[in-house]
Amino acid sequence: MRFALAWQIAVIFSVFTGGAAAAEANDIAPRPAALVADQVPDIPQAIVDQTRPYMEYRTASFVDWDPGTKAMLIATRFAETRQLHRVAAPMAQREQLTFASEPVSSARYAPDGSSLLFQKDSGGNEVHQIFALDDGQPKLLTDGKSRNSLGPWSSSGKLLAFGSNKRTGLYNDIYLMNPARPDSARMLVASTGGGWFPIDFSPDDKQLLVFNYVSVTDNQLYLIDIAKGVSRKLTDSSNPVAYEGLQFAPDGRLWAASDDGSDVKRLGIVNLETSLFEPVVDEKIWDITDFDISPDGRWIAFEVNQAGRSVLKFYDMKSGQVRAADGLPAGVISGAKFAPWGELGLTLNSNQTGTDAYSINPETLAITRWTRSETGGLDAAKNVAPELVEIESFDGEKMSGFLYRPDPARHKGRRPLIINIHGGPEGQATPRFLGRDNHLINELGIAIFYPNVRGSTGFGKRFVSLDNGPWRRENSVLDVGEFLDHLRKDKRIDRKRIAVTGGSYGGYMTLASMLRYGSKLKAGLEVVGISSFVTFLENTEAYRRDLRRVEYGDERIPEQRAKLEEISPLLRANEIKIPLMVVTGANDPRVPASEADQVIAAVRANGRPAWHLLAENEGHGFRKKANGDYQFWASLIFWKKYLLEEK
Repeated sequence: MRFALAWQIAVIFSVFTGGAAAAEANDIAPRPAALVADQVPDIPQAIVDQTRPYMEYRTASFVDWDPGTKAMLIATRFAETRQLHRVAAPMAQREQLTFASEPVSSARYAPDGSSLLFQKDSGGNEVHQIFALDDGQPKLLTDGKSRNSLGPWSSSGKLLAFGSNKRTGLYNDIYLMNPARPDSARMLVASTGGGWFPIDFSPDDKQLLVFNYVSVTDNQLYLIDIAKGVSRKLTDSSNPVAYEGLQFAPDGRLWAASDDGSDVKRLGIVNLETSLFEPVVDEKIWDITDFDISPDGRWIAFEVNQAGRSVLKFYDMKSGQVRAADGLPAGVISGAKFAPWGELGLTLNSNQTGTDAYSINPETLAITRWTRSETGGLDAAKNVAPELVEIESFDGEKMSGFLYRPDPARHKGRRPLIINIHGGPEGQATPRFLGRDNHLINELGIAIFYPNVRGSTGFGKRFVSLDNGPWRRENSVLDVGEFLDHLRKDKRIDRKRIAVTGGSYGGYMTLASMLRYGSKLKAGLEVVGISSFVTFLENTEAYRRDLRRVEYGDERIPEQRAKLEEISPLLRANEIKIPLMVVTGANDPRVPASEADQVIAAVRANGRPAWHLLAENEGHGFRKKANGDYQFWASLIFWKKYLLEEK
């Protein structure tokens, strides 16, 4: 028994650095072996112990329905990464199906439930491979080298559509394959650029709907005759239109959420004869962001995005009536999909419930909770609910964000504030479960604000385009300044203790805000952020380059290159006077690690602190639990040292 216990301890500690035993003796928390900490202090074990409950939460996301057993397929984490689990009935035990070292990013059952396919990458490099779960073992269906994207099953379940860059190494071509015979894969569409994806088969399996993402406001649709390989374009390139949730109904009509003829997305039908969009449901000022059609063609469940909050509604195809599912807790809905027997599955994310899987009966609107994920022994209902903050920016543009305030009964007086800026830039701050960050709010009394600056999605195509190109890019930074001034006037906010953070594009916004508003901020922490638009565009993976040029500008054009250099934080990094922390994934295909290296070197050259935490086994953000925990502890020390200390 003693030998077995000693062996188990040795195995556990083998994932950490060689100095773990010494670290334990010195009361220092061991660091995962893949993490490189530069200027980041050691983590005291006391901090690990104090925060532990906030590290041990889980989430459960609805993925699909098992047609054979009527079980729900979910993604959740019991070790280091999110894996697939089957739940046989509401609140039943979770049965783990995949056991990979890398997280599973998507999955779907064959229509008859005879096969389960999923995709995952390696070390966050986003070079996804497609697998079949064969007698409990993953069977590789793709070549193991190219980048692949899991697409839809045909109605018969005999074919799978998927995207792959194996022909050119750059852009997605569209392929068809019988998953039972991977060598049957054949190319259906050869692309020449953009972001091509297979969307849905027609009910008779004779046609495949294909989507080309040119930009967030310009999506081109094609119908491919599968037998002949002939394509027919449904959209007009001279009239940019955005689509979401494209799907064929059982009667063959093509439904879409589209902003064709509107600033916001409406639910309607794409006429396959005329290619015209015919709106059916209009939510006026709000986007309809996703939907699913019941297999019998009776119901359409759709999500309305109300300034970031989700409202789920059902459209009755027979009566034309719309009803709202009012019984769901306030939060964010995602992944809604009907089961063959008519129940709707979905994921609900809320700071006061956590993230769990639910189902809804479209007839009765009865709600069933399928999972109740652990929250480290803490009661999620005691977490704070965010409040919506609305302002007018420097040019009169209206915008909003979500503010999480600490409990005033527990944390009295003016409270420190962290402004957390989302990425994308076509992302959106929504009222979600904050996970580890609830420790900052609940235990340290730090308020956190999530702004939606211009360029955010969810507020119509005009708003999302307001930051496009190099000459309008800094207007979104000015929006941060307006939010900052508004919050500094708040009597419950300590105007002398405000910091900024953000990831990806939010990392650029963090650096830009530190430069422009450094006198009003105490520190900044950026995660996988852009430091120079020119070097970013030159070094991001080639298949992404043209897509990002539409948003930011084209570095190959001299006048645009000059403007991109002018607005890049790297050019003025010597002016950063407040402390900086940078988090990087070595395998990041989107924002290369070199973006972090160059800004850190520039800041340090000026004698300023620049902490750096690098994960050698991660990409665009940390997805492995041990890495994510350590990142939080390092950031916690950073905030305690540079935000909470009053000087």
